Amino acid sequence: PTRRSSDLLDLRFEFIDQDQPMSGSRRVAVGEIPRHHDEVRTVNRNWVATLDYAFDGRFGVSFGLPVFNRSHSHIHNHLGVPELEAWSYSETGDVRILGRFHMVEESADSPGLLFGLKLPTGSYKVENHDGDRAERTLQPGSGTTDVLLGAYYQFQTTGTDSWFMQALWQSALGGREDFRPGDRLGIDVGYRHPLGERIAVLLQINLLQRNRDSGGQSDPEDSGGRSVFVSPGLSARVSDNSQVYGFVQLPVYQYVNGLQLTSAWSLVAGFATRF
Repeated sequence: PTRRSSDLLDLRFEFIDQDQPMSGSRRVAVGEIPRHHDEVRTVNRNWVATLDYAFDGRFGVSFGLPVFNRSHSHIHNHLGVPELEAWSYSETGDVRILGRFHMVEESADSPGLLFGLKLPTGSYKVENHDGDRAERTLQPGSGTTDVLLGAYYQFQTTGTDSWFMQALWQSALGGREDFRPGDRLGIDVGYRHPLGERIAVLLQINLLQRNRDSGGQSDPEDSGGRSVFVSPGLSARVSDNSQVYGFVQLPVYQYVNGLQLTSAWSLVAGFATRF
């Protein structure tokens, strides 16, 4: 029988500080473009735990659970009187189950397929101390079941350098309480170059396309857009089966529909171990 490959546990921390309003591809000041809500800032400090299980050399499945620590503030323009509103919470989000099929069992240089679901396990009814519910895009869960479909290709060049490419499409199967999140398409290209036995240089290019949300609880005018990021990073092996890693994600192109908050940079750091 084929020897089953190692299982993987990954724990990742994400820091994203969205403090820059943008309209289209232009940076604007808070309140420069009139809205019912003048968005001020959203700070995300998130943890994502992923358990990856390989059935054999071809089939595997991963289970991902995010925990969001999020704070948000905006100015509510009510009858000409500006009022500062704020939310802050720590909540689990939507569970993601993603299967994979590696097309060539004996070769690491092989394409594969991705398929799965995002389940509506996170709350979409978080309120602040005044009893006001946060906007649906700020909630830890979307309330919807989403289908996930994608493909990947990984290969090793001469020596020990390696590359990977992945595309993943996400689409809600329906709405929940008059809200349906827009479809998302993410495309990632990554490169790894060892500097020795323990340290490696990492580089990713990340593309994201988000369609507008829909439904009475959505804000189609101010949702969706497209972005391109460059993400340099490092990884370090701390044992035979474990490593730590980190990336800084830098936007090189951003276009948002309407008016939305963006970040000048974000940070990802994590620990991964095989067992």
